[in-house]
Amino acid sequence: MTMNAAAAAPVIRSPSLTDNKLWSRGRSSAVRSSSAGWCSRGSTRLDCLRTRWWVRRPNVRATERSFGKGLRNMSTRAVVASDMGAEEEVGYSRCFLRPRSEEELLLCIRKEVEARKLSPDIAIRLEELYYNYRNGVMQSRDPSSREIILSNMTVAFDRILLDVKEPFNFSPYHKAIREPFDYYMFGQNYLRPLVDFRSSYVGNLSIFLDMEEKLKQGHNIILFSNHQTEADPAIIGLLLEQAFAYFAEKIVFVAGDRVVTDPLCKPFSMGRNLLCVYSKKHMHDIPELVEMKRKANTRSLKEMALLLRGGSQIIWIAPSGGRDRPNPLTGELHPAPFDPSSVDNMRRLVDHSGVVGHMYPLALLCYDIMPPPQEVEKQIGERRKISFHGVGLSAGLEMNFDEIMSSCENHEQAKEAFSLAVYKSVIEQYNVLESAIYGHQGLNASNSTISLSQPWL
Repeated sequence: MTMNAAAAAPVIRSPSLTDNKLWSRGRSSAVRSSSAGWCSRGSTRLDCLRTRWWVRRPNVRATERSFGKGLRNMSTRAVVASDMGAEEEVGYSRCFLRPRSEEELLLCIRKEVEARKLSPDIAIRLEELYYNYRNGVMQSRDPSSREIILSNMTVAFDRILLDVKEPFNFSPYHKAIREPFDYYMFGQNYLRPLVDFRSSYVGNLSIFLDMEEKLKQGHNIILFSNHQTEADPAIIGLLLEQAFAYFAEKIVFVAGDRVVTDPLCKPFSMGRNLLCVYSKKHMHDIPELVEMKRKANTRSLKEMALLLRGGSQIIWIAPSGGRDRPNPLTGELHPAPFDPSSVDNMRRLVDHSGVVGHMYPLALLCYDIMPPPQEVEKQIGERRKISFHGVGLSAGLEMNFDEIMSSCENHEQAKEAFSLAVYKSVIEQYNVLESAIYGHQGLNASNSTISLSQPWL
């Protein structure tokens, strides 16, 4: 599930940065508008929640210094529909255009069931999603929470129901749909009010700068990351949008089949660049479909190879093959171990692409925003618990396979050693993020190799 938008957030210098190039990226004039997307009489309508011109340009940022005002602006931006002329493009169910309350919005769902346009089981899941999202956003104690909830869930319901009526089919390589409806911004809008930016952090902004510069030079970037929630792509986008919007929007995510088949996930996935694959964990859920899944994965692999040959690609992959889950005995949560074959396959694709490539470890901490089920489920349609919480993202130094290979006896040993080195870097960064967020150390959790900052302040 992938999760912006009207008033720009403030940017101040991060106390952990010294690179002047980074400072200059965060400075631009403030953008103001009296028409922030609200209708008269307090009602929330898609025909007035049109995204202003700066919503399509996430790099536009205010230079306001006020910490409190900045965070209020961050949440207010979530209350904007995700594209210009939204009411002309939405159009599936007119009752979603002017719901004035929670009751009216949920009544629309029930009317869709009565009209046999929506199955009862999906309706139940939508109502559950509404209440869980409402509870999560209310935890922020933002005075605009109720308006934010109604606005974002109105757009989400309409997108989901539109897809139920006319299902979207994902190709092996899916490019984010940005018009006529901006699904990327829709996802960012939806998730923003669930992120506690006061206790969120990004590690090693200088490495992200280095990656973005390489990307613009035509090089390929591979991010080996742990995977925590369906919202991972939106979390990455929100944490990087102030300093590295270009980088964030370019990422191609290697995604499992569930986020492109679950009706509640599909509209969010439509806003992301995806390479669609079947996870090993679900490969044998239905034995008669195993061969079909393998062929589909082969097609996706060919698409990935073509992308890498063209250069200027940044591909995110979770070599663990699934989301991190707590240890059932201790309850402790750590990034799941990486599959050496998955890491090595990506490395070989990069090497054979004919384009300069770079591989980086990436740590992500956002489990409490939308934790997965305790166990891997075969059936589509998991329940989604949603919370307001701090999140974290950190990039490690570039990994060099040849350096590791030089100390190994054979390729198989080098494959295992390289995967383990990448994983250890992710663990190291994850532990620092954990100390900053759960240990309440904040920026003081930084160490000699991991420098935390908050580029949205």
